[in-house]
Amino acid sequence: MHNSDAPVLTIDGPSGSGKGTISRAVATALGWHLLDSGAIYRSVGYAASMAGIDLSDAEAVTRCAETTKIVFRDPRDGGETRVIVNGHDATDDIRTETCGATASAIAAIPEVRTALFEKQRSFRKAPGLVADGRDMGTVVFTDATRKIFLTASADERAHRRYKQLKGKGLSVTLSSLLREIQARDERDATRKVAPLKPATGALIIDTTAVAVDVVVARVLAYARPA
Repeated sequence: MHNSDAPVLTIDGPSGSGKGTISRAVATALGWHLLDSGAIYRSVGYAASMAGIDLSDAEAVTRCAETTKIVFRDPRDGGETRVIVNGHDATDDIRTETCGATASAIAAIPEVRTALFEKQRSFRKAPGLVADGRDMGTVVFTDATRKIFLTASADERAHRRYKQLKGKGLSVTLSSLLREIQARDERDATRKVAPLKPATGALIIDTTAVAVDVVVARVLAYARPA
């Protein structure tokens, strides 16, 4: 059961803006829970792909969103949180650009967003929650008193994703990543349901060429009560 009184810090932004890295660091520093909402959408996209579901079949994708079992398993070695989808460790599979594009496509289906709304809200527990996503401040946690919107140039974000994916041993090209990021930006910003945009009153931080620890320090200064 979620606690509607627990404080929430929302961190929204496009792919590659640093949301995941910044959110994890901030949640650790505050001792709060972390919601990676993108992983939830990617997990449903992964489950839909594994089941051979046609992504244009909104009804079938929605049923998949309602029935997919997603578990976030904390690592024992201090490494990456494992994402278990319907009993399978899908941590690496859901981080591919293909899965990201799938997640973006199903996120445009209103019924899917409705199905996953309460699943995301359930992460709100004491002592607090850092919610990382695209519509955390505008839709899911509209009552959050602290909202951040991270951004960065498309070139910078493509370079970050390239380094990240190459580091995982995946075969990618910088040019294809840039095209995919630009296409996803367009799709996310223009969709009719929960388009990607800063929440009203959100602190906007451009992370282009800014060190991670500098951004984390700025977010913490903003998040912590005076």
